[in-house]
Amino acid sequence: MFERFLRNRERKKLTDPHYGFLFEEQPGEWVSFDCETTSLDVKEAEILSIGAVKIRGNRVLASESFYVLVKPENPMKAANITVHGLRPTDLSDGIPVEEAVRQLLEFIGGRELVGYYLEYDVAMINKFMKPMLGIKLPNKQTDVSSLFHRWQSKQNAHDSYVDLRMDSMFKKLRLPDLPRHNALNDSINVALMYLLLKQRLK
Repeated sequence: MFERFLRNRERKKLTDPHYGFLFEEQPGEWVSFDCETTSLDVKEAEILSIGAVKIRGNRVLASESFYVLVKPENPMKAANITVHGLRPTDLSDGIPVEEAVRQLLEFIGGRELVGYYLEYDVAMINKFMKPMLGIKLPNKQTDVSSLFHRWQSKQNAHDSYVDLRMDSMFKKLRLPDLPRHNALNDSINVALMYLLLKQRLK
């Protein structure tokens, strides 16, 4: 009841009624998403690319995916190119970040969000979304690192340490690992992890 009150209060802050669909939940569907950025500091970071994929029931819908390149406002540092493999020429035809966020919102709808250290990616979207629409992402959110920690804690009650690095999580779950530091691949990786962890936690 209180959660509904908070959602209704947030909805009243929405400055563009077109995006009211963000408050319409879609049970049984999720969106795994990831942002590649120039920094881990939300205040200074720019978004370079956004990837997302839909999950329906117990299936990752690779055919229903989303990927955009974003043209940064400032020159890229060499370290960014090393991590993401995205060169200035790759991003020269990228779209403005506000347009990228709007396209992502259309893709997400009211679905629950899934991610790996999702708080950071959500903060990056909110950084641009709040000035545009007056609200932050209202979608429910699940972080796979939290699910993994819960699963491992049940498996190893005697050992409080849980390795939450993505490569370690994949090895433990015996999942194939798509090449990382690509926003779409990371989204698919996380979607697979999410479905498996939900199954393991039943």
